[in-house]
Order: sequence, then structure tokens, then C-alpha cells
Amino acid sequence: MNTMKQFLAAISMAMLLLMAMPDSASAQCSMCSLTAENATNHGNTQGKGLNKGILFLLAIPYAAALGIGILWYKRFRGKKTVNVDNDPIVLN
Repeated sequence: MNTMKQFLAAISMAMLLLMAMPDSASAQCSMCSLTAENATNHGNTQGKGLNKGILFLLAIPYAAALGIGILWYKRFRGKKTVNVDNDPIVLN
């Protein structure tokens, strides 16, 4: 019964968050989009910097998730042992 209460609480929290989100967002200004569109046409360096910034911001969450995954794997993996003549041998 306790897991059912936790499940219902998680579903209700998700529904509350979905209702609190705005319908639309205008996040990109016209100057940024104009710079990005003209970067490849006219060879300016502002577009290259904008693209590098976007790739940097995209890579950081993946690198953080990879680091947490590696730490979790190394910490919580079980030791594998084999008993040979009543003497345990650790394989990793």
C-alpha cells in the first residue's frame, strides 16, 4: 500500500508541474537568430562563437551524467568471488 501512495504522489506532482508550465515561450531574440542565419553566408566569427557556446552548453549535462554513472558503477558493483578449495578468489 505504501508504494501505491508514493506512485500517486509522484503522478500528482508531475501533473501539478505540467499545469504550472506556460503554454508558449518566445526565447530567441531576432538579433540572435539573424546572427546565426548570416554566420554561414557571410563568414563572420560571431556565428562560430555562438555555435561553440551551444555545443558547450549541450555537452556539460551529458558529461555530468557520464561522471555520475561511472561513480555509481564503481561504487555499487558487487565483488565477484570464486571459491576454490574453500579459499575465495576475488575476480575484480
